[in-house]
Amino acid sequence: MSRTRIVLVTGVAGSGKTTVGTRLAQRLGWPYFEGDDFHPPANRERMARGLPLTEADRAPWLEALRARMDEVRAAGGRAVLSCSALRETHREQLVGGCDDVLLVHLAGDYETIHARAVQRQGHFFDPALVASQFETLEPPRDALALDVRETPDAIVERIARALS
Repeated sequence: MSRTRIVLVTGVAGSGKTTVGTRLAQRLGWPYFEGDDFHPPANRERMARGLPLTEADRAPWLEALRARMDEVRAAGGRAVLSCSALRETHREQLVGGCDDVLLVHLAGDYETIHARAVQRQGHFFDPALVASQFETLEPPRDALALDVRETPDAIVERIARALS
């Protein structure tokens, strides 16, 4: 296995981050951390009302995610995390200064991803926000970019191969 300690699965809401992250973590036997769980309640409420997050809203969320990544490192562990990390500055805050992260970007077109977001049940995220996610998105230049139209199992297989 490579020197990767953390796999960070990114993409807009509805791209399949949770599904891929969960399956990858199960395959690797690593813990999985869902980025949505690190949002303060005010962020969840805002998104449920159909309001996009501001950079000020995202700041404590990104800090909490980076803190978890640093905890994993300090414990000598490995982990899979998923979060949108839409902007280059977000990814820099999460990964900056570390060479032990495999950045995965789940990429797809608006129509495919919006349709998925609409079909989700029991999620706080208002599907109307998918458009704002695409507006905010700065696709990463240094990520393993995978097409969301592939099956989750095929995506997990491609990530696992990249790790070996």
